[in-house]
Amino acid sequence: MKISVIGTGNMGAGLAALFSGKHDVFIGHRNPAKAAELAHKIGDSVQGGGIAAAISVADIIILATPYLAATDVFSAAGDLEGKVLVDISNPVSADFSELVIGHETSAAEEIQKLVPKANVVKAFNTLFAQLLPEESRQSNKLQVFIAGNNDQARERVAELATSVNLEPVNAGLLKNSRYLEPLGTMNIQFGYFLGQGPVVAPAWVKA
Repeated sequence: MKISVIGTGNMGAGLAALFSGKHDVFIGHRNPAKAAELAHKIGDSVQGGGIAAAISVADIIILATPYLAATDVFSAAGDLEGKVLVDISNPVSADFSELVIGHETSAAEEIQKLVPKANVVKAFNTLFAQLLPEESRQSNKLQVFIAGNNDQARERVAELATSVNLEPVNAGLLKNSRYLEPLGTMNIQFGYFLGQGPVVAPAWVKA
């Protein structure tokens, strides 16, 4: 697959590095030089540049930015019609202590409203960057909850998760992001406020 990661923070860098061994990866940023610097750091096979360039070549776009930065990304995005756009955000406050939207909508649903011609999928929002490298999770196959309104888009993201030794879990329609985002925020509570550290992740287990 051709994967474009928009963002150069911990999650963006971690996902780009994770996918780079098995897929063509392009990193996009509003500052193309910053994207190119990260791409060079990850490996010669990774490319970096502007947001529109990254999106134009992608089969799957990973939106690895804070929720409130999404509008800025889309203003520079170009044509998103038919693209699979993966939102990994949890719409949390500046101190990470609470959600800023929820109950009647979600970050993913609001993003879908901004880009109605794209196929928005919620995924990867319950994983810390520290658990992305495969060597950090050899003893456990971590789950990725995948929600979206387009069946084929969900399946493509499930294939992507499987390719990097993560277990995809079909989480249904995009509106179920209203439940996945609080789950991701609870994981932040466990990791940073309740002393477990950024090495925990939720799983749905059959009894």
